[in-house]
Amino acid sequence: MAIKAYLYDKCGTCRKAKQWLNSSGVAFEEIPIVDAPPSKEELRSIWKASGLDLRKFFNVSGQYYREQGLKDKLPRMSEEEMLELLSSNGKLIKRPLITDGQTVTVGFKEEEMEKAWGGR
Repeated sequence: MAIKAYLYDKCGTCRKAKQWLNSSGVAFEEIPIVDAPPSKEELRSIWKASGLDLRKFFNVSGQYYREQGLKDKLPRMSEEEMLELLSSNGKLIKRPLITDGQTVTVGFKEEEMEKAWGGR
């Protein structure tokens, strides 16, 4: 599967990740996360492949997250409810979200990017 990079063009972290991917010669498909967020099933697949806690996929510094009081609501939500919420609003998803279907990176840390996507 090709590498998909869910990015938001107004996000500085996304711009850094895109620049890193391009300068490292990594071919990827750019998907605008706000206009075309991953579906609930895509998110489920990405989350399962990542091995991360589903809460790690939430953009906790985002305005919508704070406005909705999700810090207090998430601990009581089911995985299905969280996936539904994430798929309904791309701004809720921590970005950049990059995957090839087996490997997943959430957010931008250069050492994690190198480990996951370097040499591709």
